[in-house]
Amino acid sequence: MPIRIRLLTFIIGLFLFIFIIELVRRRKLREDYSLLWLLSGVVICILSLWHEVLIWIAKIMGAVYPPSVLFFFGLIFLAFISLFYSIKLSSLADQVKNLAQKIAIMEAGKDKAS
Repeated sequence: MPIRIRLLTFIIGLFLFIFIIELVRRRKLREDYSLLWLLSGVVICILSLWHEVLIWIAKIMGAVYPPSVLFFFGLIFLAFISLFYSIKLSSLADQVKNLAQKIAIMEAGKDKAS
């Protein structure tokens, strides 16, 4: 892999890692959500510096073109992120419904007491 591409991917991975840490520090992103993103930044940095690992993974998977392995894992990563947030949204929707029902019951009780 040309040195320019290695350097660019390393800088992108490093930027992602620093950006996620800054989001956590400013409390824009919770720590439990940041772990997967931090891990992805580290993996990008490692694969950009150690291209032989990517070639080795491609051979194990039977891929002809090693960068296609990155696209495959990127797609899997995005699918897991989407599933994770779908689960979180479902949980939050249930919590909002329960809170709305409790508030309605409390308000109905206040109206009867008046």
